Amino acid sequence: MDAERRIELVERPPTEEVVTHEELRELLETVERPRHYIGLEISGPLHLGSLVIVGYKLRDFVEAGFRTTVFLADWHSYLNDKLGGDWDRIRRAARYYADAYRTFAPGIEVETGSDLYARTPEYWEWMVRFSKKVTLPRVVRTLTIMGRRAEESLEFAQYIYPLMQATDIKALDLDLAHGGMDQRKVHMLARDVFPRLGWRKPVAVHHHLLPGLQAPRAEGLDEDSQMDLRISSKMSKSKPEGTLYVHEPPEVVERKLMSAWCPQGVVDNNPVLEIAKYIAFRERGELRVERPSKYGGDVVYGSYEELERDFREGKLHPMDLKRAVVGIVNEVIDPVRRILTADEDYLRILGT
Repeated sequence: MDAERRIELVERPPTEEVVTHEELRELLETVERPRHYIGLEISGPLHLGSLVIVGYKLRDFVEAGFRTTVFLADWHSYLNDKLGGDWDRIRRAARYYADAYRTFAPGIEVETGSDLYARTPEYWEWMVRFSKKVTLPRVVRTLTIMGRRAEESLEFAQYIYPLMQATDIKALDLDLAHGGMDQRKVHMLARDVFPRLGWRKPVAVHHHLLPGLQAPRAEGLDEDSQMDLRISSKMSKSKPEGTLYVHEPPEVVERKLMSAWCPQGVVDNNPVLEIAKYIAFRERGELRVERPSKYGGDVVYGSYEELERDFREGKLHPMDLKRAVVGIVNEVIDPVRRILTADEDYLRILGT
């Protein structure tokens, strides 16, 4: 595969940003199998954003010839009080995360923080050296990577979370760091500090954040108003009715989607349109809407742009759009749903 095709795969949606395109090109022209990772908290049941959107990007990296790693950040999950800060639950849940990502994105590698730190005696030295180059205010500004506000009263240990996340990149010897747009600040921090330590600066790739099914609202998670809206509105376990979990039965997926916020003619931050754009068109390259002839009859959209135009102009009703995406979502998550729901321990550990 030539460099152009590999670049196309890396920059394919749901990618929103590559820092930088020129560095990515140089990497692919000089390294046969670059090392990639995405770091993920073990924070509850997997959903459409955390598994499917992430998984699509993982597939792209695998196809592009990267050595692709899902880093299950168990220690970070503990620091951020995920799963109640219960270390045993976090470690046990990691197995289900590993199974789900391997199923959805064959060819990936899975690594846990515990395993990495156990075999890397230099890790804590590297973290201290990194922290010597960073001020506390700069660390505080990165706390949005944890879903935390800068003004929150935090345990002191939580302030080392961004330092560890940056040091993970060094310890894994990565060429490219990948995450959602909400992880951008820590990647920019690493890119700034690494050269001052004589470490290789990683290329950074950030993917789109799939919004939850509720109306968008800002919650003060970022000083930039537009980024705040995107981070605050993303699909999240903290808003279960606005989240499509991959283990949920088809009828629950349908109920949630049919109740989703989707005002007629509104295209900005519309979660149903986003599911169509990033999932339906990814899977099928088109979207078929079935409706009675008195409402215009069936229509097949060959591109998202056509779909958005008709919705904006009132030619496509929200309920028809919702019905069109329900079946596709259930089809996409079904292989993982079958694996996870076959083991009652999965739902018990993850608190559903």
